[in-house]
Amino acid sequence: MSGHTTLAPAGTAAKRKEARTVILSSYLGSTIEFYDFLLYATAAAVAFPKVFFAGMDDWVGVVAAYATFAAGYVARPLGGVIFGHFGDKVGRKGMLIISMAVMGIASTLIGLIPGAGVIGPWGAVILVLLRVCQGIAVGGEWGGAALMALEHADPKRRGFAASFVNAGAPTGAVLGTVVMGIFSALPQDAFLAWGWRVPFLLSFVLLIVGMFVRLRVSESPIFAEAVAKESTQGAQRKIPLLEVLRRPKALVMIMFAGAAGFGLQVVLPTFSVTYAVSKGAPQQGVLYAFAGASAISIIFVLLGGRLSDRFGRRPVMIAGLALFIAYLFPMFGMLGSGNVGLVFLAFTVALILHSSLYGPLAAFVSEQFGTTSRYTGAAVGYQLATLIGAGFTPGIVAGFYKDSGQNILPVVVFLAGMALVSIVFIALTRESKNNDLTTVR
Repeated sequence: MSGHTTLAPAGTAAKRKEARTVILSSYLGSTIEFYDFLLYATAAAVAFPKVFFAGMDDWVGVVAAYATFAAGYVARPLGGVIFGHFGDKVGRKGMLIISMAVMGIASTLIGLIPGAGVIGPWGAVILVLLRVCQGIAVGGEWGGAALMALEHADPKRRGFAASFVNAGAPTGAVLGTVVMGIFSALPQDAFLAWGWRVPFLLSFVLLIVGMFVRLRVSESPIFAEAVAKESTQGAQRKIPLLEVLRRPKALVMIMFAGAAGFGLQVVLPTFSVTYAVSKGAPQQGVLYAFAGASAISIIFVLLGGRLSDRFGRRPVMIAGLALFIAYLFPMFGMLGSGNVGLVFLAFTVALILHSSLYGPLAAFVSEQFGTTSRYTGAAVGYQLATLIGAGFTPGIVAGFYKDSGQNILPVVVFLAGMALVSIVFIALTRESKNNDLTTVR
């Protein structure tokens, strides 16, 4: 670790201040990126079926809107490969700036797409293309932000530091849901004509703020040390993706270990919102209930990361998933009550349980790889987990619900099965909290 000391700011106090600055910037940047990415989920539940798939049966339109939502998840592994390669070759910071620019521009343009009544099916086509751009951007964002926080942190607090990146997801969900909730109070015609567009147009303002934050942070000291060491030794830089694929076991384990967490996470702002509204709860009330629950969950995401520093990543994650399985039937019972208070309680408990998995996940994934392939390995593994866990889950559960005559049992069985698979793979993956991140392999 002596090389790390020479590259870091002089003095323990200065290093801690730098680490706090990096963690804050990763949190804020992640918040902005996930505001854009998860805002789409809310819009897919409350606006896109009627704007881009008008004339279809209600639940058919919902399934079609969720299919465009899936396009972003399909593109996320591609973003992980692209940004991971250059992040491991050139550096973490530059890739984070580019990923934020792509996300902000794509999200702003979504707010400008004409509806089906103006350009017919081309609106849906453009929507998918911009959703793919969002997916590529967030695929690169997460890995870089997690690694910047992780590689600047005290080794004994890596889980807590990296959890701030994942805490950006519920924070972004709060912002997106609140803003969309405000505009959903408009008369239905006004909301569908222009109200849903405003939250996407605000992405440009957030882009400016995010760029200011990102430009103020320094490069990862562990990455800088690894590059300097390779240069001194005259070692040839290898292709990061090939290094990762030489040991595919880590990718496979991460992919299935994290899948259920993303599946459960994405069902809440999509299918669960639609389900609660279909059972008589007011749309705006449901959106605010989810926003309030997401705000509460931010603290528990950080707590999950902190607990994993003490007890290990695996025990905390497995406990969260097991409790979520037991909670599925009560959750949908409350969501289907038509009572906003019970809907809020359902979302709150669900997100608290989910935080036990989500808080440690950033460190758990990143710690499986060596420094010069960590961005690629973490980004690709994480995004493959989101693809199989979240990309198609809203459409699948909506299809199960529609085809079963609106019976919630197939939905619960599917989600419980996903959770059980992830529990098995987490248990089979090695504990990583004490791994040495300076190891280059």
